[in-house]
Amino acid sequence: MAGRESFFWHKLHSLTGVIPTGFYLVQHLTLNSFALAGAEKFDGVINFFEGMPKHFLYFLKFGVIWPALIFHAVYGIFIISRSEGNYSQESFKYRENKYYTLQRWSGIFAFFFLAYHMATTSVLGTIKGAEVIYYDTWAERLASGGTYLVLAFYVLGVLASAYHFAYGLWNFGIRWGITISDSAQKKSARFSQLVFVGVSAIGILALVGFFNPVLKADHHGGHSEKSVVSTPISTER
Repeated sequence: MAGRESFFWHKLHSLTGVIPTGFYLVQHLTLNSFALAGAEKFDGVINFFEGMPKHFLYFLKFGVIWPALIFHAVYGIFIISRSEGNYSQESFKYRENKYYTLQRWSGIFAFFFLAYHMATTSVLGTIKGAEVIYYDTWAERLASGGTYLVLAFYVLGVLASAYHFAYGLWNFGIRWGITISDSAQKKSARFSQLVFVGVSAIGILALVGFFNPVLKADHHGGHSEKSVVSTPISTER
């Protein structure tokens, strides 16, 4: 695996990009979008997960989600390192070449984005022994400096992750022999485009829920006076 590409590892890489990684992405952004309804609604959703038996929660996290995500990311970097992109103007006219090129760049950006996001949330919380944070604490952290730069970084991260997943669905259908004909691949491409728009919209709505109080406070020339709520929430699903 370390020195050459493998049919098996390629198939596994494609599968883990959809299950569980892709499913987790959609679930994670959907639950985060509850932030639009405020801290109380968001906390209520997360309290459900916090109420799960720890052995089951840890099994999902360390036995299913993290191993699949790490494998998909590491083997994806390996594939990119061995690929030879064709960036000529002539070749870029073709649909597949555009998808291929954007997939590689979105994957690289999503890799660093997710590494930063996980390191500053779940991993940091695990190391400190306090894996929960508060809605308002998160908002205050976002407001601590460079709010618009952080927002732009997260928007780009959501778009890159959504595109990478959507293209992955299209590629999954081909690699697993589901969409063989050109007609089927065109239909799959249209479906993947809808997935990209839908997942991106959910992710951006989630960001609005977290950043809106910060941006409102900044617009009025100060930080929000809303007190930190006492209900713990976890950023890790």
